[in-house]
Amino acid sequence: MRSRRPQRLRRTRPRSRVSRWLVVAAVVAGAALLASRFAPRATNPPPTPVQPSPASGAPAAAETAKAAPLPSSPPVVFAPPLIPAPPPEDEAAGVFPRPVRSWLEAQIELSRRFFSCGPIDGIGGAQTGAALRAFQESAGLPVTGQLDTATLAVLQVTAPLHTTYIVTEEDLAGLQPVSPTWLGKSQQTALAHETILELVAERSHAHPKYVVSLNPGVDWERVPPGTVLRVPAIRRTRPDPPAAHVHIRLAERVLQVRDHAGGLIAHFPVSIARHVDKRPVGELRVTVVAPNPNYTFNPEVFPESAEARELGRKLILPPGPNNPVGVAWIGLNLPGYGIHGTPHPEQVGRTESHGCFRLANWDARTLLQLAWAGLPVFVDP
Repeated sequence: MRSRRPQRLRRTRPRSRVSRWLVVAAVVAGAALLASRFAPRATNPPPTPVQPSPASGAPAAAETAKAAPLPSSPPVVFAPPLIPAPPPEDEAAGVFPRPVRSWLEAQIELSRRFFSCGPIDGIGGAQTGAALRAFQESAGLPVTGQLDTATLAVLQVTAPLHTTYIVTEEDLAGLQPVSPTWLGKSQQTALAHETILELVAERSHAHPKYVVSLNPGVDWERVPPGTVLRVPAIRRTRPDPPAAHVHIRLAERVLQVRDHAGGLIAHFPVSIARHVDKRPVGELRVTVVAPNPNYTFNPEVFPESAEARELGRKLILPPGPNNPVGVAWIGLNLPGYGIHGTPHPEQVGRTESHGCFRLANWDARTLLQLAWAGLPVFVDP
């Protein structure tokens, strides 16, 4: 036993000395490190502290945004709101022109310039992107479909974005419910607007939900005459260059009007036929231009309708914005085919027709001003 204990001590004593020296060295090094970290620096200022996020320990987005420098130019892309809120009440200042600051402002200004985004709703969707690309092409800009710096330098807000609409006795007197049946529609005096909301939304080229958001205190079930409503300010007049031809691109579901130099003067989303064999391709021509047309209901065109199968005869439906062809008919030299309006502007470009080309009523009215008998219409696949 005595021989083993000294051997064990001879093995452990050197290791204990090394361990003690390592501890001492670590303490000295740590002290030096702390001294170097907390020593004052004359040349470099201390870094700006960033508060960590309680959830993850990463820098909080709000704090990093405050520390970041302000951009020298407008943002490249505006994030579209799901439900657009009313814009800020700064339009009365009258500081125009200025660059657009949101998709809502872009939609209003594009619509003023005959580049339709569908119903104005403040959401930068596919139709708004297509209208913006068309505008960029017409202005000789890079075609990006984004609100980039080059586009913001040209796409300027030229006037207040909203205006007031005063509901009249005539507006209210002209409303009437639309029958759900073809026979009932044919027996009405007109296929007029059913509600004030529908009427105001169409006249201002807006989605009904956006009109409601602009007028939160209105009871739309009881709108008396004299009610003052806030709506987008769209002032469309006839485009200066005369139309040379219409170009419809089926794959993109857009209709464009060009002048004799090939310049783009108008752009509209359009609905096309449900079935491919009903979609004409090639060159057509306008044969007739008719505002506020009636509509001949042919049951053979609606085989999916049980009522049509039972009727077995044609019906004449009166004019009006809720007429199946809306407020305009531009007939083509292909029997039964034409370009026309629709009572459902929010579905343009998203649903498919029986063969004709559907536009929102406000776009059909604009095209009506440009169209003439013999106007070429080129349809691409």
